[in-house]
Amino acid sequence: MQEIIREIEKVIKGKEDKIKVILATFFAGGHILLEDIPGVGKTTIAKTIAKVLGLEFNRVQFTSDLLPSDILGVNYFDIELKKFVFKKGPIFTEIFLADEINRASPKTQSALLEAMEERQISIDGNRFSLSEDFFVIATQNPLEDVGTFPLPISQIDRFMVSLSIGYPDRESEKMILKRDSIPLLNNFKSKIKEYKKKAKEIYVDDKIIEIILNILNFTRSNLFEYGLSTRAGISIVDMAKSWALINEREYVIDEDVVEILPYVATHRLIPKNKTINIIDEIIRAVF
Repeated sequence: MQEIIREIEKVIKGKEDKIKVILATFFAGGHILLEDIPGVGKTTIAKTIAKVLGLEFNRVQFTSDLLPSDILGVNYFDIELKKFVFKKGPIFTEIFLADEINRASPKTQSALLEAMEERQISIDGNRFSLSEDFFVIATQNPLEDVGTFPLPISQIDRFMVSLSIGYPDRESEKMILKRDSIPLLNNFKSKIKEYKKKAKEIYVDDKIIEIILNILNFTRSNLFEYGLSTRAGISIVDMAKSWALINEREYVIDEDVVEILPYVATHRLIPKNKTINIIDEIIRAVF
């Protein structure tokens, strides 16, 4: 696993913690929402991870006039074959970058989010399976409201993790400005199945499950507009297991839950008191 991280860091400078979170989400079988301003390297990160993992990559810029068929594909009549043929859309890939997802209409957003959940799509009554490694990286700019369609809580809940990349530190930015990156030499596609299997097999003690149940119950108190769903609880378990794998352990410890909690919980919770720190409140109450 450290080899994969080091290879990605040849291009993505000073972001080891963020790289680990994205990789953990991938190996846990989830999808990720990157909430950040333009120009901090979201597309570069997605492309680099795809290249290092040896996976196919597609990017679609989401706009208000984007149709579900522009993503999923369309049936058309082939004159030579004299029958309808399905032309696959860009979603038939392995790593799919949905750039500025909140600029698309709710109908188009729903088409993508359904594909994320089911890992298959349905067109005119026919079902088409997506890759078992299908991984969505969606982006949105949290500072822009004009011309956007905010994702409802029910849709946001389908993202296992939300993450902000942030600006690079001074030394890393200096290397970026000098274009001082090392060519990628390796891809690790042969390792993907092994690592996904290992992530599922990571041991989770009942004590850890009790901690996660306590987190879920605490968020269902009157401090929040909505509590964490059971799906969110499953995401915490799966991310904690994947985080243990990233850190080369065969079992989950308390610190794994604490470290991944901000990425799994923050985008799902709306505090009634906007001044509180969501994660601090949960950790103070549960641990």
